[in-house]
Amino acid sequence: MNSWLAASLGPILAVLIILILALAGLATWLALRLRRMEERYRRLTAGTDGGNLSAVLEAHVSQVAAAAARVAELDTLVRHAERASRAHVQHIGFLRFNPFRDTGGDQSFALALADGEGNGVVVSSLHSRDVTRVYAKPLAGWTTSYQLTDEEQRAIARARQS
Repeated sequence: MNSWLAASLGPILAVLIILILALAGLATWLALRLRRMEERYRRLTAGTDGGNLSAVLEAHVSQVAAAAARVAELDTLVRHAERASRAHVQHIGFLRFNPFRDTGGDQSFALALADGEGNGVVVSSLHSRDVTRVYAKPLAGWTTSYQLTDEEQRAIARARQS
Protein backbone atom coordinates (compact mmCIF):
# COMPACT_ATOMS: atom_id res chain seq x y z
CA MET A 1 0.00 0.00 0.00
CA ASN A 2 2.95 2.28 0.67
CA SER A 3 4.07 1.93 -2.89
CA TRP A 4 0.63 2.72 -4.21
CA LEU A 5 0.37 5.71 -1.85
CA ALA A 6 3.76 6.95 -2.93
CA ALA A 7 2.83 6.60 -6.60
CA SER A 8 -0.54 8.32 -6.17
CA LEU A 9 0.62 11.11 -3.84
CA GLY A 10 0.93 13.70 -6.63
CA PRO A 11 -2.58 13.23 -8.02
CA ILE A 12 -4.08 13.03 -4.51
CA LEU A 13 -2.40 16.30 -3.52
CA ALA A 14 -3.63 17.94 -6.72
CA VAL A 15 -7.22 16.84 -6.00
CA LEU A 16 -6.93 18.03 -2.39
CA ILE A 17 -5.55 21.42 -3.48
CA ILE A 18 -8.37 21.77 -6.00
CA LEU A 19 -10.91 20.88 -3.27
CA ILE A 20 -9.32 23.36 -0.84
CA LEU A 21 -9.41 26.13 -3.45
CA ALA A 22 -13.03 25.30 -4.31
CA LEU A 23 -13.98 25.34 -0.62
CA ALA A 24 -12.12 28.64 -0.12
CA GLY A 25 -13.99 30.13 -3.09
CA LEU A 26 -17.28 28.82 -1.71
CA ALA A 27 -16.49 30.27 1.74
CA THR A 28 -15.64 33.64 0.17
CA TRP A 29 -18.87 33.62 -1.85
CA LEU A 30 -20.91 32.73 1.24
CA ALA A 31 -19.20 35.46 3.26
CA LEU A 32 -20.09 38.06 0.60
CA ARG A 33 -23.71 36.87 0.50
CA LEU A 34 -23.88 37.01 4.29
CA ARG A 35 -22.52 40.57 4.27
CA ARG A 36 -25.17 41.62 1.68
CA MET A 37 -27.92 39.95 3.73
CA GLU A 38 -26.77 41.72 6.88
CA GLU A 39 -26.79 45.06 5.04
CA ARG A 40 -30.32 44.41 3.76
CA TYR A 41 -31.41 43.46 7.27
CA ARG A 42 -29.90 46.67 8.68
CA ARG A 43 -31.76 48.73 6.07
CA LEU A 44 -34.98 46.86 6.79
CA THR A 45 -34.69 47.42 10.53
CA ALA A 46 -33.52 51.03 10.25
CA GLY A 47 -35.60 53.27 12.49
CA THR A 48 -36.81 50.40 14.67
CA ASP A 49 -35.57 48.91 17.89
CA GLY A 50 -34.00 46.06 15.93
CA GLY A 51 -36.32 43.40 17.38
CA ASN A 52 -37.37 40.29 15.59
CA LEU A 53 -38.33 40.44 11.93
CA SER A 54 -42.03 40.03 12.68
CA ALA A 55 -42.04 43.14 14.88
CA VAL A 56 -40.13 45.09 12.25
CA LEU A 57 -42.59 44.11 9.52
CA GLU A 58 -45.55 44.99 11.77
CA ALA A 59 -44.01 48.41 12.40
CA HIS A 60 -43.54 48.97 8.66
CA VAL A 61 -47.12 47.85 7.92
CA SER A 62 -48.36 50.22 10.62
CA GLN A 63 -46.41 53.10 9.07
CA VAL A 64 -47.79 52.30 5.61
CA ALA A 65 -51.35 52.19 6.98
CA ALA A 66 -50.85 55.55 8.72
CA ALA A 67 -49.48 57.05 5.50
CA ALA A 68 -52.42 55.67 3.50
CA ALA A 69 -54.87 57.17 6.02
CA ARG A 70 -53.11 60.54 5.78
CA VAL A 71 -53.23 60.40 1.95
CA ALA A 72 -56.98 59.69 2.10
CA GLU A 73 -57.43 62.63 4.48
CA LEU A 74 -55.44 64.93 2.19
CA ASP A 75 -57.42 63.71 -0.81
CA THR A 76 -60.66 64.69 0.95
CA LEU A 77 -59.23 68.12 1.80
CA VAL A 78 -58.07 68.70 -1.78
CA ARG A 79 -61.48 67.74 -3.18
CA HIS A 80 -63.18 70.11 -0.74
CA ALA A 81 -60.78 72.94 -1.64
CA GLU A 82 -61.32 72.26 -5.34
CA ARG A 83 -65.11 72.48 -4.96
CA ALA A 84 -64.80 75.68 -2.91
CA SER A 85 -62.39 77.27 -5.38
CA ARG A 86 -64.96 77.17 -8.16
CA ALA A 87 -66.77 80.06 -6.44
CA HIS A 88 -63.62 82.19 -6.09
CA VAL A 89 -62.62 84.86 -8.58
CA GLN A 90 -60.58 83.07 -11.22
CA HIS A 91 -60.99 85.20 -14.31
CA ILE A 92 -60.15 88.90 -14.52
CA GLY A 93 -60.47 91.13 -17.55
CA PHE A 94 -59.47 94.78 -17.42
CA LEU A 95 -59.66 97.47 -20.06
CA ARG A 96 -58.89 101.22 -19.83
CA PHE A 97 -60.43 103.47 -22.42
CA ASN A 98 -61.33 107.07 -23.26
CA PRO A 99 -65.11 107.35 -23.88
CA PHE A 100 -65.07 111.07 -24.68
CA ARG A 101 -62.87 112.74 -27.27
CA ASP A 102 -62.68 116.04 -25.37
CA THR A 103 -60.99 114.62 -22.24
CA GLY A 104 -57.39 113.53 -22.03
CA GLY A 105 -56.20 110.08 -21.04
CA ASP A 106 -57.75 106.71 -20.57
CA GLN A 107 -59.34 107.41 -17.19
CA SER A 108 -62.40 105.20 -17.76
CA PHE A 109 -62.27 101.45 -17.33
CA ALA A 110 -64.21 98.20 -17.55
CA LEU A 111 -63.38 95.39 -15.14
CA ALA A 112 -64.83 91.87 -15.37
CA LEU A 113 -64.46 89.53 -12.35
CA ALA A 114 -65.78 85.97 -12.67
CA ASP A 115 -65.50 82.58 -11.04
CA GLY A 116 -64.73 79.34 -12.86
CA GLU A 117 -68.25 79.12 -14.29
CA GLY A 118 -68.47 82.73 -15.50
CA ASN A 119 -70.52 84.05 -12.61
CA GLY A 120 -69.49 87.41 -11.23
CA VAL A 121 -69.70 91.08 -12.10
CA VAL A 122 -68.57 93.58 -14.69
CA VAL A 123 -67.80 97.03 -13.28
CA SER A 124 -67.34 100.01 -15.54
CA SER A 125 -66.39 103.59 -14.84
CA LEU A 126 -67.00 106.54 -17.13
CA HIS A 127 -64.80 109.51 -16.32
CA SER A 128 -65.44 112.99 -17.63
CA ARG A 129 -64.15 116.42 -16.61
CA ASP A 130 -66.99 117.02 -14.17
CA VAL A 131 -67.98 113.61 -12.87
CA THR A 132 -67.07 109.96 -12.71
CA ARG A 133 -69.87 107.40 -12.89
CA VAL A 134 -69.52 103.75 -11.88
CA TYR A 135 -71.82 100.97 -13.12
CA ALA A 136 -71.99 97.31 -12.10
CA LYS A 137 -73.76 94.51 -13.94
CA PRO A 138 -74.05 90.91 -12.76
CA LEU A 139 -72.67 88.02 -14.81
CA ALA A 140 -74.18 84.56 -14.88
CA GLY A 141 -72.45 82.08 -17.18
CA TRP A 142 -70.56 84.90 -18.93
CA THR A 143 -73.79 86.68 -19.86
CA THR A 144 -76.02 89.35 -18.33
CA SER A 145 -79.55 90.56 -18.86
CA TYR A 146 -78.29 94.17 -19.01
CA GLN A 147 -77.09 95.93 -22.13
CA LEU A 148 -73.28 95.83 -22.35
CA THR A 149 -71.01 98.43 -23.88
CA ASP A 150 -68.32 97.39 -26.34
CA GLU A 151 -65.67 97.95 -23.66
CA GLU A 152 -67.55 95.79 -21.15
CA GLN A 153 -67.86 93.02 -23.73
CA ARG A 154 -64.12 93.24 -24.42
CA ALA A 155 -63.36 93.10 -20.66
CA ILE A 156 -65.56 89.99 -20.36
CA ALA A 157 -63.79 88.43 -23.35
CA ARG A 158 -60.40 89.11 -21.74
CA ALA A 159 -61.57 87.61 -18.46
CA ARG A 160 -62.86 84.53 -20.24
CA GLN A 161 -59.49 84.03 -21.96
CA SER A 162 -57.49 84.39 -18.74
